[in-house]
Amino acid sequence: MPSAKIAIIGGSGVYSMEDLKNVEEVSVETPFGPPSDKIIIGEFSGKKIAFLSRHGRGHIFPPHLVNYRANIYALKKLGVERIFAVNACGSLREDFTPGEIVIVDQFIDRTKSRASTFFDGKNKSEEFSGVCHISVAEPFCAGLRKKLISAAEKLNIPHKKSGTYICIEGPRFSTRAESKMFQKMGADIIGMTMFPEIVLAREMGICYASVALNTDYDCWDESRPPVSNQEVLRTMKENVSKAKKLIFSVIPELPEERVCNCSRARENAMM
Repeated sequence: MPSAKIAIIGGSGVYSMEDLKNVEEVSVETPFGPPSDKIIIGEFSGKKIAFLSRHGRGHIFPPHLVNYRANIYALKKLGVERIFAVNACGSLREDFTPGEIVIVDQFIDRTKSRASTFFDGKNKSEEFSGVCHISVAEPFCAGLRKKLISAAEKLNIPHKKSGTYICIEGPRFSTRAESKMFQKMGADIIGMTMFPEIVLAREMGICYASVALNTDYDCWDESRPPVSNQEVLRTMKENVSKAKKLIFSVIPELPEERVCNCSRARENAMM
């Protein structure tokens, strides 16, 4: 089976990576069922890159039914050590403008029914025995975030250097009351896909960074029409090139060996 140390997970509107060369599709079996799609492995700047469409090509899986555990396990099985995730999001603040990229540094989980750990006691394999209390005080890889911010500045891509992403269950959008409540909770942007993906990556010792594409103003501002799926997809289509340009400018600069602590996340987490 081919391998890759770097992966890109594409969200709504991001179903392919044209920059990859010499591509091949790989089917990966996992203890948690099949991933969302076949994984595409190709080359860029002398590095092997894996690409996975989170929702599957054709967007066949809504956010609450994505098999996040299978996706992360499959990438780990291919040797992935770093993940760049592309997430659509809505703005909960006037100064977080649609069209901007947010290099997220914190998240809030408001999902309800998603399997959020590999160590749930149901999988009897030795690999996932025990209980894992993983730390996500600083959930994103600081090294990857730093490189993304630096690249965004050099490329003059409109961006926010940090932001708190609140993840809701979906697939519905928020009520106005919920949207206003999320603002008071300290969230800057809102989406449906980051959790549990980021936590599962941490359990697997994989570096994770999000390139969140701000598509709309959610529905907290009553002077604006409520967000629609058409609006989200239209803005994503207009701005997805920014995310790809940003990620592919960072990849050549990544050192072969990691110097962060992400790979050691489970050292003091197991019971």
